[in-house]
Amino acid sequence: MPRQARLDTPGTLHHVIIRGIEKKNIVKNKYDRKDFVERLGNLSTETETAIFAWALLSNHAHILLRSSVSGISHFMRRLLTGYAINYNLRHKRNGHLFQNRYKSIICEEDSYFRELVRYIHLNPLRAKLVENLDGLDQYLWSGHSVLVGKQKNDWQDKEYVLGWFGKSKKEALKAYRNYMKKGIGKGRRPELVGGGLVRSKGGWSQVKSMRRADFREKSDARILGSGEFVEQVVREASIKVKYQFTQNERKRKAEKYIAEVCKQERLNIIELRSGSRRQHLSRARALIANHIVTNFGVTLAEAARSLGVSTSAVSKMLNRQDRLTGKWIVRKK
Repeated sequence: MPRQARLDTPGTLHHVIIRGIEKKNIVKNKYDRKDFVERLGNLSTETETAIFAWALLSNHAHILLRSSVSGISHFMRRLLTGYAINYNLRHKRNGHLFQNRYKSIICEEDSYFRELVRYIHLNPLRAKLVENLDGLDQYLWSGHSVLVGKQKNDWQDKEYVLGWFGKSKKEALKAYRNYMKKGIGKGRRPELVGGGLVRSKGGWSQVKSMRRADFREKSDARILGSGEFVEQVVREASIKVKYQFTQNERKRKAEKYIAEVCKQERLNIIELRSGSRRQHLSRARALIANHIVTNFGVTLAEAARSLGVSTSAVSKMLNRQDRLTGKWIVRKK
């Protein structure tokens, strides 16, 4: 069966899995590990690719990232090619280092973000590279040690991750560590390392129950998420953006439009980004999201960050229209 084209829409959340060819090691010593991590960090800064979680093991690696305007293919090609060349020179070898094609799974953020952060960061513990959670705190080749404050990586988006666990730093760290502890006994979690209906619904038993009930939901092996999310991603990937702007231009145009709407509706930008679900705020966000995505080519993730909401919330805004007029509107307070 031929391979499907890689979904490479900027601004999407990807779980990337890299494996050594024939299950062989991709790192042999601390110099290899340092080279890989430094390249990951430098590239994430240069391309504005957000890195949320990562773990480097002997023969494979996991990365949870949000692709930038340059896309995941460009990012991964530079990371793996540059590292493989240096690795071969250091170890005086020739040939391929990585398995033919890295695996990238687009993930539904609201449903899977916390689970994926935990799954990726527990990899060294499952592989018995460390004995317990305290040992994982000290493991330098994983984003977990950055989240708990044992090492510092300016390029890792620590604040965004901890924001999923609490409002204050102290509260978030405590909740994150407890969440990690509860995940140790869950094992390898095969449903998190692939896309498609069997994965996203938790196994064949759930899928069979759906079929017995004559319930059908769209699925795709490249995507981890609900049927609605799968349809949204595939649709978005097939649409060519009408206006091509650089990331800075998109950001500037979006900020200008947001300021205009806030002035028109007598809203404070802080209030707009507060997450409040008051009707006039929700409608203002919907108007803004529709305009900046449709007219400026802003990605869903960029729109979400501008409005202080989740990516899936922006997706729902784009699919929701006024029932009477069918037009995007903002009602006065």
